[in-house]
Amino acid sequence: MADTKRRWPVTDADSIERIPTGINGFDQVAIGGLPAGRPTLVTGTTGTGKTIFAVEWLARGIEKYDQPGVFVTFEEAPEAIRRNFASLGFPLEQWEAERKWAFVDAGDSQGEEASVIGAYDFGALTARIEHAVRRVGATRVVLDSLGAVFAQFVDIGIIRREIHRIADALKALGVTSVITAERRSEYDGVSRYDVEEFVVDNVIILRNVLAQEQRRRTIEIVKFRGSAHRTGEWLFTIDPHDGFVVIPLAFLGMQAAPASSTRVSSGVPELDQMCGGGFYRDAVVLLSGPSGAGKTLTSLKFLEAGVAAGERCLGFSFDETREQVKRNTAGWGIDLEAMEERGLLRVVCDYPEVASLEDYFIRIRRAVMDFEPERLVIDTLSALERICTPRALLDLVIALGAVVRERRITTLFTSAPTSRFTPAQTPSIAREVASLADVTIALRYFQTAGTIQRTVAVVQNRASAHDETVRQVSIDADGMHIGAPFAGVDTPPWPGFVGDDF
Repeated sequence: MADTKRRWPVTDADSIERIPTGINGFDQVAIGGLPAGRPTLVTGTTGTGKTIFAVEWLARGIEKYDQPGVFVTFEEAPEAIRRNFASLGFPLEQWEAERKWAFVDAGDSQGEEASVIGAYDFGALTARIEHAVRRVGATRVVLDSLGAVFAQFVDIGIIRREIHRIADALKALGVTSVITAERRSEYDGVSRYDVEEFVVDNVIILRNVLAQEQRRRTIEIVKFRGSAHRTGEWLFTIDPHDGFVVIPLAFLGMQAAPASSTRVSSGVPELDQMCGGGFYRDAVVLLSGPSGAGKTLTSLKFLEAGVAAGERCLGFSFDETREQVKRNTAGWGIDLEAMEERGLLRVVCDYPEVASLEDYFIRIRRAVMDFEPERLVIDTLSALERICTPRALLDLVIALGAVVRERRITTLFTSAPTSRFTPAQTPSIAREVASLADVTIALRYFQTAGTIQRTVAVVQNRASAHDETVRQVSIDADGMHIGAPFAGVDTPPWPGFVGDDF
């Protein structure tokens, strides 16, 4: 019954056909989608997104692959599901009228007598599912959620036997199915009854973990029997517009554009000279330095240079309000509003605590897709560290790197070490991001004769010669000025700045 022409290509390393889910980023983690013709168990605690995953599995199949689906609900009424998912733009009623989507309301089969005696007529349910599958020509089926039925049984052996019956019935229909089930906790067993995962071929776990006073959603493929898949937990978010989005692999499968040999200005002529003539068009640049060293000024000059060249520029500020940014730009002779009125600049200011890291990824990616900038600034990554773990922020940078490189967007990230005048005692995100960046620039302070002075150094510039000297920096009303090589001491102005802060 399933349309094999729409399935993921079979490789020599994996002989099992796949059906792409169409869910943002998941097919990259699953290396093609769900194994065709098999049931997949999706488990998670309350609120992890099981029903959203299941609904999207059917909806994306209709939207992208013209594969009808059947949704079997044991708890929520069909009307509630239609209403809840209208916000994602899924026209369930229209699809029902077109015979692309069918509901089987299994909840109405549970009478009072059945609840009392602990029995459930799975044979009748299977007949109803088969009828719905044949009526719409379904290739995809969802059962959400079996826990509502199995709570009636006290014998684990009965539960295992009935899951076998359901799995075998779905296989006999030739459909690829998703079965959702509850878990007791985030890291205690796979499923509520500890038998479900041994019956089905594929198991996916959704988690919603509280870490550092922030929620962190992850998805993990525990097993695809006989099929390859990526291991480990992967961040995901649930977006009102894009639905279920897996990060960072959502965009790592894209084909990167050929490397650019065109140079663009940083906005600071002396810095261009230090970098061998400017940044490459598709470069990802990391600018690291303590607060007040000149990171924001450099990023604003970078945007101003882009607008002067007729380029569309996008900036995100996570350290300052819009009014503060306007005041600072005016102080350096930069007319922020005039550049925005020309339609070449868009600046977004927000405090990190307003949303989750995953939500910010979606916002930045959507702004990139809508505005189509040629330059992007994120100022600063360090502010985002307040709302997530270092690994989660690194995932964000990896995902953003895939987005900007594909589009040849010259990107400037700024980051600050944990201390202004002493070496950082704990690793900062800058150290991890430096390994991903094409250009790494360090701004630093040093003290001499009772005054604080600044220096700049190009620590790394891949595929290009660059100035390896540490140079003096001054900032005045006209902006940043880079002077002669610093010759005051024989050691770096910030102990260990070449390696310890990156």
